[in-house]
Amino acid sequence: MARVKGGFVRARRRKRILKLAKGYFGSKHRLFKTAKEQVGKSLLYAYRDRRQNKREFRRLWIVRINAAARQNGLSYNKFMHGLKLAGIEVNRKILADLAVNDINSFNSLAGVAKEKINA
Repeated sequence: MARVKGGFVRARRRKRILKLAKGYFGSKHRLFKTAKEQVGKSLLYAYRDRRQNKREFRRLWIVRINAAARQNGLSYNKFMHGLKLAGIEVNRKILADLAVNDINSFNSLAGVAKEKINA
């Protein structure tokens, strides 16, 4: 039986991995074996961090909303509860943006939330 060297297929496979490893430090962008290990890890990190990124942004939004709500004499959960009672459906991303960039609008929402809680 004839010996198979791989040739084109092998070269293409290695080239693809080394292209993905471009910019890595040391042997991780030069040697196929170490590049393959690092590319595998990097793809796992990318997959994991796409999900973690969403969590981190939600946490940031909540911190910003809480800070602005406390300036209006409300805690975060009371503020959100008041908005729900008022039937105002604004997501946390928009609320956090209002808290940072348009404090007057946020204060009016906080006033509505206070009224609904006290009523």
